[in-house]
Amino acid sequence: MPARFNLIVTTFRGQESVAVMELKDLLTGLGDPEPRVEMTKIAGLLTAYTSLDPFKVVERVAEISVKEPWRIGSLLRFIPVEEVVEARPEKIAEAVGRLASKIPENETFRITVEKRHTSLSSKEIIEAAASKVDRKVNLGNPDWVVLIEVLGGVAGVSVLRPGQILSTTKQQ
Repeated sequence: MPARFNLIVTTFRGQESVAVMELKDLLTGLGDPEPRVEMTKIAGLLTAYTSLDPFKVVERVAEISVKEPWRIGSLLRFIPVEEVVEARPEKIAEAVGRLASKIPENETFRITVEKRHTSLSSKEIIEAAASKVDRKVNLGNPDWVVLIEVLGGVAGVSVLRPGQILSTTKQQ
C-alpha cells in the first residue's frame, strides 16, 4: 500500500487488476500524465495518487458516470483523501485538527469511520477526532463529514461535504 495517496477507489472483488487499468486510463484522460494506482491487500480497494485535485476528479467522474458510464464499469466509489497518517488515534486527531477549519462556525458535522484490516476501536478514533472539531454535531443531516478511512496501518482523513464522495452505482 503506498504511503502517499489522495484517492481511494472501490471495485468489485476480483476485478482489481481491471479496475487499476480503468482508473489509470480515467486519470490520464482527465489530465494527469502519470497517475499512480495500486491494489491494496484489501479486496476491492485501490489507492491512487494523482497530481490532480482529488475533489475535482470526483466531480468530473460524476459527470462521466452519467454521460459515458462504460468508462468506469468496474469503479464503484471514489473517495478524495486530504491527508494520510499513521493509523493511531492521536495522529488521526492531529490531521483532523489541521483540516477542521474548513467547517464554518455556524455549520454542523459528523464523523464517519470506515475501518479495514485494523483492530482500532471506532469509538476511540471518533473521540480523538471529535476533540479537535469545535462545531455542532449533526449525525442525521450534517453540513460536513469528517471522513476517516483506516486501511491497515494508515488512515486517510478528509473533511468534505456529504456529496463529495461518489458512488457510481447511485449516479446511473
